[in-house]
Amino acid sequence: MTTEFVKQLNKTTINSDHQFLGQKRFLAKKLKLANIPKNSSLNEEYQALVSKGDIAPNSQLEKWLKLNPVRTQSGVAPVAVLTKPYPCPGKCIYCPNQEGVPKSYLTQEPAVDRAISYQYDPFQQTAGRLKALDATGHATQKVDLIIVGGTFLAYEKDYQEWFIKRCFDAANKTDSGDLDQAKKENERGPYRLIGISIETRPDTITSDSIKWLRYLGVTKVELGVQNLNDRILKKIKRGHTVKQVVQATRLLKNAGFKICYHIMPNLPGATLKSDLAMFKKLFADPRFRPDMLKIYPCSIVESAPLYQDFLKGDFQPYSQNDLTNLLVGIKKNLPEYVRVNRLIRDIPAARIVSGNKQTNLRQDIYKIMKAKGISCKCIRCREIKGQTPSSQLELKIKKYQASGGEEYFLSWVDEQNRLYGLLRLRFPEKKDQANSILLVLKNSALIREIHIYGTALPLGGYDEKSPQHQRLGQRLMSRAEQICRRHRAQRIAVIAGVGTRNYYQKIGYYLAGEYMIKDIAKISGNRVQ
Repeated sequence: MTTEFVKQLNKTTINSDHQFLGQKRFLAKKLKLANIPKNSSLNEEYQALVSKGDIAPNSQLEKWLKLNPVRTQSGVAPVAVLTKPYPCPGKCIYCPNQEGVPKSYLTQEPAVDRAISYQYDPFQQTAGRLKALDATGHATQKVDLIIVGGTFLAYEKDYQEWFIKRCFDAANKTDSGDLDQAKKENERGPYRLIGISIETRPDTITSDSIKWLRYLGVTKVELGVQNLNDRILKKIKRGHTVKQVVQATRLLKNAGFKICYHIMPNLPGATLKSDLAMFKKLFADPRFRPDMLKIYPCSIVESAPLYQDFLKGDFQPYSQNDLTNLLVGIKKNLPEYVRVNRLIRDIPAARIVSGNKQTNLRQDIYKIMKAKGISCKCIRCREIKGQTPSSQLELKIKKYQASGGEEYFLSWVDEQNRLYGLLRLRFPEKKDQANSILLVLKNSALIREIHIYGTALPLGGYDEKSPQHQRLGQRLMSRAEQICRRHRAQRIAVIAGVGTRNYYQKIGYYLAGEYMIKDIAKISGNRVQ
């Protein structure tokens, strides 16, 4: 019956969620089904019929069969995997410390529970998540692998390499002999890892660890910064200084990495005023200026040492109203080149003794800002996602200083300032270029990120309305190359994810030292069209 259901659904023109649900009810009644089939079952049958040639691909039907479409509306399929529980070098007083899970994480968080069900096996976690996304209609050939679980660089090196190799193996649907082979196979594999991110502390970032991360294929580093005040960092027993944050940020940017800061408002010793000032400093002070943020307001959980201070009355989280107003104040001042990846943690409300328990806080803040006529300019708030695109796009270029270098933020936007694509181009200071810790980066300009937004499409897939098929990426690269010529850079180095190498090879880049390289002398002077 599911086969006939899908065939009849395929013949119907559907223009809204309401109409889609109505058609499902109609067909269930017509075919005398006891229950309305789930979208996951319908999608599985649809894919089988298409592969057998019984029906032609139908992009509109695929759109309505997709569950949680927001998951891939940033152009890639995010896959989060957790490392095993392991001792953390930090002694932070706010950090949950539940037995059987990585420090700072708790059971009942979605990614944690998935990891536990797979006994923290990286292959099974990756394969299971890809299977789930496939079953719910998402395009999964372009995978953003997000490795969480605490301080990745604190694990033994053998474990780090094995963990990432097994993630590649799952994406390749094979068992490789070593990491180099796994990376090579992924260049043309069924699920291509277009980026890999890890979490770590600023004091773990050194010249050697940067070389190691590039060997592993890592392209983005999430730094646990938490606060920009040494007094507060000492009070919470963070174990590193602001100076180490500055040093780590510069080292990472000069190697091409994208950087996401984890920042915690409402830490002991902070106030509403100091927190707001801290977020302003993040972008006013060129020593920082991260590319992305995860904002995690401090909450009290029983397994954290801070819980004892709370019981004694020595610490009290902000009220819900004060926290909401603070976050509104933070968001309205963000620059266009930063993306707020997260606004709160996925901690179950039942586990929070005191602090924010509102799981939809981000949505409420958006509504409050909209009612007040305030807008957030961050990348995530401006992404085109699944909206109807405009045919009138403008290429904007913003130049700013950051971490001892000159940054160019190139972006395609429409008349509503909605974002279709971006590119981050960096020129380190001359002394940093000449003394690069990586030989391949000497005297090189760096492309740290290129990203085209809109709902993710399969490799080779086509949708004439999608921003992913308007040559926006090629045109961003062309303009970046022109800027490099003006700066007289000897070469361009792209910190490309392993799964994107084939794309760069097609536009004249070659692989050297884990980067995709183009020599400036070979760059065409053609203007962007």
